[in-house]
Amino acid sequence: MREWLQDPATRSRLRGSLFAGAIGDALGAKTEFDSIDRIREIAGPAGITDLIPAYGGIGRITDDTQMTLFTLEGLIRAHAGTRREQGTFTTAAVAVEQSLQLAYQRWLHTQGVPWERARGPEATSAEPDGWLITNRELFSRRAPGLTCFSELEAYGKTGVRAGMDKPVNNSKGCGGVMRAAPVALWSDDLAEVFRLGAESAALTHGHPSGYLSSGAFAVIVHELLLGKPLLDAVATARVELEKYQGHEEQSVALDQALALAEAGAPTPEKLETLGQGNIGETALSMSVYVALTTTDPNSALLASVNHSGDSDSTGSVCGNLVGAMYGEQALRQDWLEKLELAEVIGQLADDALAEFGGNAPGDDRWYARYPAY
Repeated sequence: MREWLQDPATRSRLRGSLFAGAIGDALGAKTEFDSIDRIREIAGPAGITDLIPAYGGIGRITDDTQMTLFTLEGLIRAHAGTRREQGTFTTAAVAVEQSLQLAYQRWLHTQGVPWERARGPEATSAEPDGWLITNRELFSRRAPGLTCFSELEAYGKTGVRAGMDKPVNNSKGCGGVMRAAPVALWSDDLAEVFRLGAESAALTHGHPSGYLSSGAFAVIVHELLLGKPLLDAVATARVELEKYQGHEEQSVALDQALALAEAGAPTPEKLETLGQGNIGETALSMSVYVALTTTDPNSALLASVNHSGDSDSTGSVCGNLVGAMYGEQALRQDWLEKLELAEVIGQLADDALAEFGGNAPGDDRWYARYPAY
């Protein structure tokens, strides 16, 4: 039993991380890849200062949050399945990676791909199962990343799972890191958290900067959930990062973020010197920079989306960081009230804490909610 997961402060941090990630995603949804000048035309001279309409409403999320939720569901299902089969839990690397793959195939189905094409040859169910996919609001295309979409479609045809040792492409897009925060819950072994974070991204992104960024991110979030300071969390992640070949781009990007943080409060112009956030290493470095140079989650969320780049992804990744740093109670209530799928996000967070914290039910209803794989 992992006692720290039963701490009320941990609940606030995890829920804060997921909620803030979704809020950041929603704040940046309308202006993804718009220039800062265009953002100011849309939102006013100060840029984005509040939620603005996107995808037909206020507070609507994108594929970033959708895939983050399916990541968490895949982790819960892998853990619950192993617990049911063995009576006790031991980390089963192959099982959890397959569980994540199939979770992403369920997400692919929500994007309009028929289940018989999305599920892959190893899945035989006539319909996708589990509780998460019963939430019909998820069945909406929100500008899904082309790499994620195409590689998951390819898995649906072949059933061949990619990984760090079998890269599927040479992409270092941010589609791996933006969904990886929940991996922080998987283990208290930081090497295993890093490895699984990286492998979760390598299912769709084959360049080291596309998957090592996800490993580093998962470790940082793990340490923040424990209440560690962000600088310490980044240093811890760096130790794990540098064990892997191809880490140099992400290491340099984090160094640049730490150096820029010494220049004070964030501005769009400063933030853009780190990149656009559309690739793994810059999505993480830009988010770390903003989190280091703000003093509350709400100002961090706004700073993370006001730039000429992949604003919803930096908003999502930065939100996962600052939500874990400050907790759910520090988030603007009016944003939470307008956030799409807020009830689902909160319930999934609580279910994860029950499963990983040792308080999960062992009855058939729980295993129907989170069936194996």
